[in-house]
Amino acid sequence: MKGKKGHENIVEMKNISKSYGKTQALKNVDFRLRYNEVVGLVGDNGAGKTTLIKILTGVVRADKGEIYFKGRKVNISSPADSLKLGIEPVHQLGALIEDMSIAENFFLGREIVNRPVIGWLDKRKMNEICRKTLEDLGIHVDDMNRPVSTLSGGEKQAVAIGKCIHFGGEILVLDEPTASLSLKETDKVLKYIRNAKEMGRSIILISHLTRHVYPVADRFVILERGKKIGDVEKSKVSKRELETAIVSGRLRR
Repeated sequence: MKGKKGHENIVEMKNISKSYGKTQALKNVDFRLRYNEVVGLVGDNGAGKTTLIKILTGVVRADKGEIYFKGRKVNISSPADSLKLGIEPVHQLGALIEDMSIAENFFLGREIVNRPVIGWLDKRKMNEICRKTLEDLGIHVDDMNRPVSTLSGGEKQAVAIGKCIHFGGEILVLDEPTASLSLKETDKVLKYIRNAKEMGRSIILISHLTRHVYPVADRFVILERGKKIGDVEKSKVSKRELETAIVSGRLRR
């Protein structure tokens, strides 16, 4: 799939390097994400996955390298820059406020007001939008006024994903979205990711658990101690081969 201007990649990072003192977190890493694709960014702890994504989302600056969005070179110097491009990090469960309702969490900081001068919230519209977005993802909740604390872990992830989709996220970045979830809840989150792709989103799924990322990813980028050791289509690598590459630090072809 290609974008409107014929670019195959919605985002491309070239020769990205980053050091923290004497520690080289990333060294000349290339990364690309195609339109309507799920890329599994994998590697053991300390491989550089989180650092690479922090650079893409503007949390930290690269020491060297270039970023292109839809074929255009961009400067991402802050999270605000990343959000303006439509790159939405799907924050882990701790980003949701347990005592607030589903709809309140969904629109937190972006509330809809029906009388701007007075500042009254249009709760009916907010509830409708929240319900419709979650239903598109495959989750059915009877009452948007329920506290988030009443939802399961998988349902909370659906709220976080749905929020990013509604507010213009063309690229969703999920960092270990199945961490601490049961097998049943993990399956639900993977379903939400598939549905998000069907809705036209491009997704970066970060994980060190191949059994979670393998079922939904189209392609895998493998990092090892700050270097890219593999970029392979799912059709050309088995789950066992992927696991071996992560453990050994080498992709055998």
